[in-house]
Amino acid sequence: MKRVLVYLTVWLCVLSIVSSVSAAERIKIGFIVKQPDESWFQDEWKYSDQAARQFGFDVIKIGGTDGEKVLNGIDNLAIQGARGFIICTPDVKLGPAIAAKARANRLKLMSVDDRFIGPKGAVMEDVHHVGISASNIGSLAGRTIVNEAKARGWNLKNVGFLRMSFDSLPTIKERTDGATAALLAAGLPKARIFDSPMKTLDVEGSFNAANITITKHPDITLWIVVGGNDNSVLGAIRALEGHRFRADSAIGVGINGTEAVAEFQKKNKTAFIATILLNARQHGYDTAKSMFLWIRDGKEPPKITWTAGTVMTRKNYKSLMGLK
Repeated sequence: MKRVLVYLTVWLCVLSIVSSVSAAERIKIGFIVKQPDESWFQDEWKYSDQAARQFGFDVIKIGGTDGEKVLNGIDNLAIQGARGFIICTPDVKLGPAIAAKARANRLKLMSVDDRFIGPKGAVMEDVHHVGISASNIGSLAGRTIVNEAKARGWNLKNVGFLRMSFDSLPTIKERTDGATAALLAAGLPKARIFDSPMKTLDVEGSFNAANITITKHPDITLWIVVGGNDNSVLGAIRALEGHRFRADSAIGVGINGTEAVAEFQKKNKTAFIATILLNARQHGYDTAKSMFLWIRDGKEPPKITWTAGTVMTRKNYKSLMGLK
């Protein structure tokens, strides 16, 4: 009996050692996002988990809502044995500090969504990045509004353009600039552009900014709205509704798609007619997979990858989102 117990003990020790070695060999990567409560970033995490399950690695998720949490989070990743990380930074000017932290901890680095800005104001070309062609996405939003306005028989010279701006974030500025350029090319007068700076990129921030602009221009009877994300437009639409603008007297097009489904599911149509659906899977699954292959096989990803968008409306949102 004692001999059996000895054998069992030996085997348990062997299995424990094998298990520990296996766990130690399993690659870990970090995925830091600036707004962990937003559905876009939750989707990125979800898709990164799909890649992890398929390829056999672990994803450590961190909410980096400010610079301190980001830098502490990078140190924490190193302590946990991560060998690289993907990040959407809360402030693009943190780029040099993030890159320095990555080097100090010997971690491979990729940025996603928002591209790092160096100390002289130029993008950090040396950091691998997966992002959205922000100007083209914005242009598509602008052209979608132009097409809807034409379908309604509107003259762009008679509308007011609520430009829901957040110019401190380059990606958002590029989107709104792209939309503005498309609208100007279609005949919108510059004098009809009403910049509405937001303090925050959520519905409340947009509502407050739009409400101020609408109140200042009671003579305008038709409005068009573009912002850097869905919430930027949804807040403005809610403000317009508060001023008794109906779905037939305003046109809003968002960007992202993640916050638009609930709007499209409403029984009655609103002025939020479309959104530019971005591909969160590419930003989550593909980046995580690329980081894993870079670590495991030394397969360096492209320095820059741009993703595209699709116009999503009430008519096609179910098929695009895989809903029944």
